[in-house]
Amino acid sequence: MTSLNHDPDVALVERRIASRPDSRSVAEFVPGPGIERLSLSFDIEALREALAECLRRSDFMGGMQDEGFAALPLTQRPGQTEWTENDLSGRYWLRGDDRYVEEAREDLVPEKAFSEFNPDFAGTYFEEVHRQLATRFPIGRMRVLSKGLYNCNSWHRDPEPRLHIPIVTNPGSLFVVNHHVTHLPADGSVYFTDTRGYHTALNGGETRRVHIVAALAYPPVTS
Repeated sequence: MTSLNHDPDVALVERRIASRPDSRSVAEFVPGPGIERLSLSFDIEALREALAECLRRSDFMGGMQDEGFAALPLTQRPGQTEWTENDLSGRYWLRGDDRYVEEAREDLVPEKAFSEFNPDFAGTYFEEVHRQLATRFPIGRMRVLSKGLYNCNSWHRDPEPRLHIPIVTNPGSLFVVNHHVTHLPADGSVYFTDTRGYHTALNGGETRRVHIVAALAYPPVTS
């Protein structure tokens, strides 16, 4: 029988409790595999004013709002006037139960088809954000996504990476890609998230979380 004086588990725990965990950096952005901050940035106050103006013009859409997924489509197919649930969400893969079997959900969305800024929100700062992003990257669906407090998305992967621009957040709002987790401050920054990897967004704070999420319409993963 191993003496507790030489038990490796006891030694490990005692080493860990000898130092106090960092509780400050968790409220900051920490880059890692699959999550990086771009040099491009926007005016955070103008973003918040645009959000308020857009919500005066339209309500959030989606049939999963009670479950924490509410969307405002900023781009559309040319001439589009109605949105399906698939337009607002789209293809993803997940391992949803104890079988650990990966399965596809919903249909693939042709991101390049969403080439037109939604005229319902014309003249807002979001239109300028779209213009600047689209001069740099192939932008597909660009949505405002809102997540209520104490809420989490599924653990899944998408066909393409995304850009995130936080507008309203709190320190308990976190983004996870594979094994890396970080907070994304709402300071006008633009974050690249490689959502082709498994990821989730969670709001563990006491206020809502609102991001612009723009799909990068590079050739998608299809399986």
